[in-house]
Amino acid sequence: MLSQLSSNEERQMRKKRFLSELYDFPEGTMPVGRLDEKSEGLLLMTTDGKLSDTINRSGIEKEYYAQLDGEITIEALKAMGKGVEIGLWGKRYTTKPCKVIKLLEAPTLPEPDKKLRIGTHRPNSWISITLTEGKFRQVRKMTAAVGYPTLRLVRVRIGKMLLDDATVGQVTPISHIDL
Repeated sequence: MLSQLSSNEERQMRKKRFLSELYDFPEGTMPVGRLDEKSEGLLLMTTDGKLSDTINRSGIEKEYYAQLDGEITIEALKAMGKGVEIGLWGKRYTTKPCKVIKLLEAPTLPEPDKKLRIGTHRPNSWISITLTEGKFRQVRKMTAAVGYPTLRLVRVRIGKMLLDDATVGQVTPISHIDL
C-alpha cells in the first residue's frame, strides 16, 4: 500500500492500493511523512499542514525496527550512529548522528506481507534506529552503506506516539497529539 490517498496516474490507480481504501478520511487529509511501499508501521495523518510541517522539519524522533541481511557488527552500528554517506537525488549526503541499537531478539510484529519475500534462510539481525531527519529511503540506504541491506522496515514510533499493538490497516482517530 502506498502512503498517499490517491494518484492522478491511471496506471498506478490500477496496480496499487492507497490509504483511501482503509478509511473515509476528511477532505484535506495528508500523511505526515511517508513510508515507502515496502515499509510498514506507524503513519500519522492530519488535516493540519502546520502540524505536518512541524513533525517533518523540527527534529522529532522517528524510531524504526529494521531486519537486516546478515549479522550486523558493532563497527557498522557505530558508523551508522555517527552518520554515513548515502546517495540522495544524485548527490552525496552524510546523515545526521542517530541512535542505533542491535536488538537481541526479533521484535513481536505482525507477519510481513507475502509480497515482501523476506528470505530467512540466511543469518539476519534486527536493529532499532532512531532518526531526527527523514530523507528518501534513508534507513535502507544507511544499512546498505555499511553492508547490511534492509529486508524489512517497520516504523514503531513518531515522537511519543507508539505503534504498540495496532493491527495492520487499523485507523485510530485522535483529537490531541503529544509529540
